Amino acid sequence: MDFRQTANTEQGKPFRLVKYFTIASLIIIFVGTIILSVLNIQWARRLQLEKNKDYALLLIENLNHQIFLQFVIPTILKKNRIQLREKSQFELMDKVVRSTLHGFNVDMVNIYDLRNTISYSFDQDIIGRKNAGGTHYQSALNGERNTQLEQRGGFMQLLIGIPEESRIVTYAPLRAEKPLSRIPGPVLGVVELVQDMSSEYKAIFRTQIRVIFTSSAVMLLLFLFLLQVVRKGEAIMEQRARERIRLEEQLARAKHLSSLGEMTATISHEIRNPLGIIKSSAELLKKKMDKLEAKNALPEIIVEESARLNDIITDFLNFARPHRPDLRRAQIEDIISKNLQYLEPELNWRRIHVVRDIQGPLPDIAVDADMLYQAFLNLFLNALQAMDTDGQLTISMKVVDQQLHVSLVDSGPGIDSAILDKIWDPFFTNKEKGTGLGLGIVQNIIEAHNGKIQLANAASGGARVQIELPLQQESN
Repeated sequence: MDFRQTANTEQGKPFRLVKYFTIASLIIIFVGTIILSVLNIQWARRLQLEKNKDYALLLIENLNHQIFLQFVIPTILKKNRIQLREKSQFELMDKVVRSTLHGFNVDMVNIYDLRNTISYSFDQDIIGRKNAGGTHYQSALNGERNTQLEQRGGFMQLLIGIPEESRIVTYAPLRAEKPLSRIPGPVLGVVELVQDMSSEYKAIFRTQIRVIFTSSAVMLLLFLFLLQVVRKGEAIMEQRARERIRLEEQLARAKHLSSLGEMTATISHEIRNPLGIIKSSAELLKKKMDKLEAKNALPEIIVEESARLNDIITDFLNFARPHRPDLRRAQIEDIISKNLQYLEPELNWRRIHVVRDIQGPLPDIAVDADMLYQAFLNLFLNALQAMDTDGQLTISMKVVDQQLHVSLVDSGPGIDSAILDKIWDPFFTNKEKGTGLGLGIVQNIIEAHNGKIQLANAASGGARVQIELPLQQESN
């Protein structure tokens, strides 16, 4: 057992290292992609913010120029003073501002006078509002231009970078212009320009999400491909290791069985003939004594012991020289039902509850029904002996990967771990009676059908027998 584990470990170690390296590399690449995407989002936002700042300042310069030329000068020449409360002046100012900003991404324009009062705005409801500019107004009044990013939304929206509303607010002085001079003129007021950046920010976020999902999809496909290659390599190595071990075991077992078969055949021929004579004579003697009404249990004991000895010889022959199965299409469920029907008196007497768990329709498969009947009968008898009384026997059947899986789980005490590795050894038994060949015969029958059998302790307690039989098998 230790040799098998060591062989499988040594064969699979290189592929496990490749698998771990592949998984670790892909995780690092994925995390790196996420980090780069986040940094790229921040870089794109900063770039967009700087672009909008410059864009806003250019708009304000142009707006300042147009207001001074088309509104301030004509109004001063005509009215001698600027008073936007007059309808004609306000309409002229509104016309100049809107025509200048037409087609540009501007949501709001507010113009403050020197007393921090809103003299003009796209929103007429706030015209005349006093002290509305704050510190940014004061900075602009002192000749400085400043821009701030304002965002509004829930905590999670702000955290992941997709606020409900994002806008850039720019304050700049509104100045009088001096022809042919680079020296700025006196400050006439303050312009507040508001630009909505929500759509740009959301577009950047959507682009990065697409990049992340695309990268993740590519890495997932790469991971699945590499994982498939590694698994296939592992499966090939494990299959070769198991095949080598199986061939070595079969070779050793064949040598052992060859010697055992020769010995058993010789013994059986030497014993069976006189044993048959002894049994027949005892039966004849019993009949004569029954006619004479003589009470003597000796003839019956001889008959019973002769039958028991004949069964032992039969077990030897079945184990040493297993029959070749006569494969015919049959239902495993029907074979097991026949076993349970035969054992029904014993099940009722022991108060054993049988649970059947059949998952989906089961196909007919090519088997030797008589041989499988014998195999399942031995397994059921072992389970009944383990449970004694008031137990439960669970029988599960299902199809997995072109294999019919039959599972038998009893509610007995299970198998002692000290003997778990010895239960398949010929002549090994922990019972007072028996040859220790029952499980060996079962194993021979299952393997003659190109199947597999495993015996272990169930997680819920008791013993668990797992049998796998191929669905596709040519019949004789």
